[in-house]
Amino acid sequence: MARTKHRLTAKAVENQKKPGLYADGGNLHLRIAPGGSKGWIFRFTLAGRTRDAGLGSYPSVSLAEARDEAERLRKQIAAGIDPVEARKSQRAASQAEAERAITFEQCAKAYVASHEAGWKNDKHRAQWHATLKTYVYPIIGRLPVKAVDTSHVMQILEPIWTSKPETASRIRGRIEVILSWAKVRGYRAGENPAQWRGHLDHLLPAKGRVRKVVHHAALPYSEVPAFMKVLRQQVGFSARALEFLILTATRTNETLNASWDEIDWDRGLWTIPGSRMKAGKDHRVPLSSPASTILSEMAELKINEFIFPGAKLGRPLSQMSLLMLLRRMGYGYITTHGFRSSFRDWVAECTTFPGEVAELALAHTM
Repeated sequence: MARTKHRLTAKAVENQKKPGLYADGGNLHLRIAPGGSKGWIFRFTLAGRTRDAGLGSYPSVSLAEARDEAERLRKQIAAGIDPVEARKSQRAASQAEAERAITFEQCAKAYVASHEAGWKNDKHRAQWHATLKTYVYPIIGRLPVKAVDTSHVMQILEPIWTSKPETASRIRGRIEVILSWAKVRGYRAGENPAQWRGHLDHLLPAKGRVRKVVHHAALPYSEVPAFMKVLRQQVGFSARALEFLILTATRTNETLNASWDEIDWDRGLWTIPGSRMKAGKDHRVPLSSPASTILSEMAELKINEFIFPGAKLGRPLSQMSLLMLLRRMGYGYITTHGFRSSFRDWVAECTTFPGEVAELALAHTM
């Protein structure tokens, strides 16, 4: 009776050179390619469909090993399982597991690589790389991104939260966006452990309070409403310019050099051209009702192309005029630029807007 299995011998497999397909039985075949390379295939029919499953090349996979694997596949077929599809599923699961094991540093570098083309500010780009390398990678760089939790984030932030509050706050934001990116890509799940509102704000003092102890350049946001009431009672172009600056959260030079042709009255929009912006691109500021009121008041006193004209003909107000105003009001210990920090703290602590939205409002490159 002819053998239906184990037709080949180890010696025959080694010596056979002629290209072709040689059956060992039980669906196992030795395939010899025209170039002389040898490999094992498992040919089977399931649900009326004939398929080949590769079992590896010879001699990496011996005849005995090929037979063992063929036996395993025959059992799958007997159970109604397609070995080819089962292998695809296994590979997909392995790949998914490998992706879920991707490290934080790998995610961070992938995030930066996909976003830095839009960062026109070289200093901003350098800061991203430097802060991650200095403060973050040593602690969680090699950790699977799916394993990063609140304790890891606190381990990074606590040592510098009070000594370097601005740096620490930016690092927290960068960790947050990287982890959000990783979640969208399917590398992690669950809540973001670097989220400030409703999470880290219970563990760390607000950046605004820390900064108040360190210096007085910025007015705490809780004191801004009272300041605005006093400011509104002041007269003159400097008072209106400062009020407009605070309402639009813009930089001093952006407000003082604002011109009438940048205002779209119909759309209630102020577009600052990129030539006057730190990031080098146009910045659009939606005008609130109080900001529009100031513009209407200034339009009645229009002198030249500048919304807030200075004492010198054809020139805007000087920065010194705003500083002198603050001194006269008894607020000489703060700066005009500090109101941007007040705005940022207010967004972080009193609203649910994402940090990225606040950064865009401040025309910070992300």
